[in-house]
Amino acid sequence: MRFFVGMFALLGCLVTVPVAAQKNVVAAPARATPPLTTDTQNLLLLDLSTGGRVTIWLRPDVAPLMVERIKTLTRQHFYDGLAFHRVIDGFMAQGGDPKGDGTGGSTLPDVKAEFNYLPHVRGAVSAARSDKEDSANSQFFIVFQPRLSLDKKYTVFGRVLDGMQYVDAIQRGEPPANPSRIVHAYIAADNPPAYVAGPPAPALGAPVTLPGTASGPDAAKPKLAPATRKAPAKKAPAKK
Repeated sequence: MRFFVGMFALLGCLVTVPVAAQKNVVAAPARATPPLTTDTQNLLLLDLSTGGRVTIWLRPDVAPLMVERIKTLTRQHFYDGLAFHRVIDGFMAQGGDPKGDGTGGSTLPDVKAEFNYLPHVRGAVSAARSDKEDSANSQFFIVFQPRLSLDKKYTVFGRVLDGMQYVDAIQRGEPPANPSRIVHAYIAADNPPAYVAGPPAPALGAPVTLPGTASGPDAAKPKLAPATRKAPAKKAPAKK
């Protein structure tokens, strides 16, 4: 009988030790619930000069300060007309600078860093900053291709839901020769107008045939200019 009692006592200790050890485990903080992707209060609309509207899902659950900054500046029409001044193929498109050279921002104070668990994947929208962590202000960048090395070093505050093709069409360059722009920025809850495409390029007139040029199917083909040759220098007449 003692054998069984001893065994039960031993089993009891084995069962209770893990329970006691769990008291010292610190539970991870619960993640805040993200807004619905249909929540118009948290949808940023960017009408781009590349031909369409981009819908960005804002994430106040992980970056409330930066989301509030974006909403404030958008409602002040701060972003209307601003260029994407730094666009690196295969990496990202950066905009939101009124100076257009990466050194500018709004008149509001800088935003404290809100590094979070959201990754820098395709379509992620993240706050640009200087070497100081708490220096984000108005500038942001949209990721073309995953760049996970930036995770928890920059504040991801949104993700493109629709219109990524218009982001892909943004002109590349640092700065681009002919930069793409944010025509208008809106918060969806503010009942913005529908996207209106910019005026089409002016139509060219009827083809003109210049005198002396060929006609027919080969007429439209570009002609290479002949190599320029210098006329031979004239020799001075021999003295008699």
